[in-house]
Amino acid sequence: MRKAATKTFTGSRIRHQRNGVSMTQSALALRLGISASYLNQIEHDIRPLPLPLLGALCDIFSVGADYFSDTEETRGIQALREILTDPVFDTDGIRLDSIQAAMRAAPDLCAQFVRLYRAYLLRQEHTAAPLVGAAAPSPARQDDAPDRVEPYEAVNDWVQFQRNYFDEVDRTAERQFEMMRLDEGSPREQLTRYLLDHHGIRTETDLSLGQRGLMWRMDRRARTIFLSRVLPAESSTFWMAQALGQIEHQAVFARTIRRSRLRESEARGLARVYLTNYFAGALLLPYERFRITAREVRHDLERLQRHFGVSFEQACHRLSTMQRPGSEGIPFYFLKTDIAGNILKSFSANRFTQSRFGGPCPLWNIFRAFSTPQQVQVQLSQTTDGALYLNIARTVGRSSISYLDRPRLTAVVLGCSIADAEHLVYSAGLDLNDPRMIIPIGPGCRACTRENCHHRALPMVGHRVDVNNEGRGIAPYRTAL
Repeated sequence: MRKAATKTFTGSRIRHQRNGVSMTQSALALRLGISASYLNQIEHDIRPLPLPLLGALCDIFSVGADYFSDTEETRGIQALREILTDPVFDTDGIRLDSIQAAMRAAPDLCAQFVRLYRAYLLRQEHTAAPLVGAAAPSPARQDDAPDRVEPYEAVNDWVQFQRNYFDEVDRTAERQFEMMRLDEGSPREQLTRYLLDHHGIRTETDLSLGQRGLMWRMDRRARTIFLSRVLPAESSTFWMAQALGQIEHQAVFARTIRRSRLRESEARGLARVYLTNYFAGALLLPYERFRITAREVRHDLERLQRHFGVSFEQACHRLSTMQRPGSEGIPFYFLKTDIAGNILKSFSANRFTQSRFGGPCPLWNIFRAFSTPQQVQVQLSQTTDGALYLNIARTVGRSSISYLDRPRLTAVVLGCSIADAEHLVYSAGLDLNDPRMIIPIGPGCRACTRENCHHRALPMVGHRVDVNNEGRGIAPYRTAL
């Protein structure tokens, strides 16, 4: 089943680029070979952007095709829909077409509105009542509460804006792979030898790291990298690659961060941690080698694991970063959660957007994965905007090392548009044209518009609840007509 191509309205983005280079509408129309009146209609979203003009616009403004896609607009619309369900707005609901019009006309203003709402939520959490039995808090001063987004959210927004691809870091790691010839033997042994020969740094196992909540630690004075004994081999290799990035490529990370909009020291520090992790993944899974191999094995994650000697999660995460201009892989979204539904990682190179202000949908196969540990769960799903996805989910993480050990239970999900499903081994045996195979998933119960969902846990905010006691519906909360 293939979804018909949707019309893409890009007026505000074209106008933003044109104004940025002080180009008149007439001048741009002339370069595009169309009339000024036609371009005016495109810029005011009266007409969608025709595909033949996309390449010309990319060349004129030196941007990628994804800049003019509606992916970011879709995420923004979803965020606004979720926010506007909050009872603080005291509204009976704002029509979707009104939200779409606002997003297209003033995307920067809408983005600031989302940031303002995040700051509001932080302030609410900061002043919330303590747990039962705790001491009563002192009255909060106005300047005590946070008035900005959390640093990790700012970094996540930055990574998402980059579509989880950092070109200079990626190419640096790829060159290092070829220089070190990591494919000629065990990557772990190669890294151990390289760190010792080029930097005089030894690698040892520290039995006490796990008790201190650490997986690895670098002692620069002792010129030693200590690794936890509970680490599986692929994780130890990854941390050694991360340490190498910290030692040799801080300048690359610093340049990348300077180009971001991150200004706070904590956010910039977290960004450096992220880029170090990104480098490690790109070193062990060099871009072109990994992209070509993934295509050859039809993105079979288990085969990619064995071929490159990495973990299931590392292979999934790398697939979500394959957005090098001119050499793109399939655009995937990637998400990691714990068993309670807390989102630990979330990146998307396609239209998919997860709930930002509520819990994820329980129908998602990432939660079913917890009932079948280490087994891949495959699912066809449809989001409330009509988009269809093929999702692959599985639990990840280490197993217990003793009866008293309590490792964190986590799972990952990797998803792509159903239009790309034929390129994945996981579509084998699935009838992509059978609507009964498609599971409807939503953005979380508060904002989900599917009224008759058996799994609804909360009423749809912004609508009156049917309190008629003469009958019982499928869902515990029905919307009054």
